[in-house]
Amino acid sequence: MIFNATVFVRLKSGYSDPEGETTAKALQGLGYNVTDVRSSKAYEITLEAKSREEAEEAVDEMCRRLLTNPTKDDYRFELREGQ
Repeated sequence: MIFNATVFVRLKSGYSDPEGETTAKALQGLGYNVTDVRSSKAYEITLEAKSREEAEEAVDEMCRRLLTNPTKDDYRFELREGQ
């Protein structure tokens, strides 16, 4: 079966987010009443697996082994059956 995963990665609370801070200042400069912006990354992954459970395990492993730094990053993912 083919699955499509979207992995969202962002810095854990308490870590400096220079990109988010710069974006917040720019939005404030444009007149928006913004108090905080946190940046994040999204990865779109297409994978083959025998079952949904196998696909979830594989994506979780990808996140832990390569896509995130567990010390500073949080992640979540959405998984859909693909074509």
